[in-house]
Amino acid sequence: MTDRVADDLSAFLISGRVVSQRPADTHDETGARTPVDGIADGVAADRLGFRRVFISERWNLKEVAVLLAAVAARAPRIEVATGLVSPARRNVLHMAAFGATMHACFGPRFVLGLGRGDHSYLRSEGLRTQGFDGLCDYVDIVRRLWDGETVTYEGPAGRYEGIKLGDVYDGAQPKIWYGTFALPKAANAVARSFDGVLLPPVLTPAATAAAVARIRQACERADRDPASVRICQCVITAPDLSDDETRALAHARAVTYLQAPEYGDALVRANEWDTAPVEKLRAHNQFRGNNEMADLTYHRIQLMEPARLVPDAWMEETCALGSVDQCVTQLQRFRDAGADEIATYGSTPVQNAGLIDAWRARDRVAQGAAGGVTPSG
Repeated sequence: MTDRVADDLSAFLISGRVVSQRPADTHDETGARTPVDGIADGVAADRLGFRRVFISERWNLKEVAVLLAAVAARAPRIEVATGLVSPARRNVLHMAAFGATMHACFGPRFVLGLGRGDHSYLRSEGLRTQGFDGLCDYVDIVRRLWDGETVTYEGPAGRYEGIKLGDVYDGAQPKIWYGTFALPKAANAVARSFDGVLLPPVLTPAATAAAVARIRQACERADRDPASVRICQCVITAPDLSDDETRALAHARAVTYLQAPEYGDALVRANEWDTAPVEKLRAHNQFRGNNEMADLTYHRIQLMEPARLVPDAWMEETCALGSVDQCVTQLQRFRDAGADEIATYGSTPVQNAGLIDAWRARDRVAQGAAGGVTPSG
């Protein structure tokens, strides 16, 4: 295990869809990942010195409680976080029990990351998103349950009569984060209810800076210290990877975002991009006659043809691609934009081993310069 943790660098595990077994013709590490691969990736991230790992949830082979518990059991130091789960997917008692059990089993290193969810995704599961008032009330109920309260509630988060955990974790509560673009209403919800924010991948540094500003302003309006909200920016990284794998990680993944009307439109607005390339992408032959989102129908490797329609310039300004040094420079742009933390996305922790080493080296140089010491001195 490394003797030094990168306090501001974390990692996503098994981003996107997974398979139960790797196909025999896999040409790269990220073309197909299994849940078992994801657990091994979490152990590697612990060894390499990432601060925390995130796992998103899908209702298939990515039930997040199982995966995070497996990582935490095998990786004794690293923090583990959901990135993200929707309150629509879990009764509030179920969610509170999840967080309390994680802390009771593995110590206080679990972060509960919540997201309202995209309407298109939840509709396919027979669920609906909550409004911001319901989301904030849901968070409040979870915290009250962790405190050992008996909760009676009727409002936008549902109806509950005398619910309680009974047995609670005796210690610090898990932090609760919100995955969001941090538009004004969401920024207000952050200031009201959350400990941290997870900004989505494929944002430009300028979009990150704008989101950070909205969160800080909302905190100030709520008479809350803006520094009490930790902001993490997800960034697709492909350090020294092949061109094919890089395009699968960046361009093909962007197809799944941009092709989804609700999410894709929000991404275009946040980045102030031209809508013409997105309209052309959505009209691609591969998507005609198919009302489902690309992300629910195809693995990334099956999207390489429509990925040609994603402008290279968009990926270059939102992702960390190329050499390790180029990736470090790009990640620093997001830190300079106000993000407290970066989460590598798409590529595996082992693929980012050189990147985290270079990131720590850059940190040592900065500390030396602040103390008047040259790197050689």
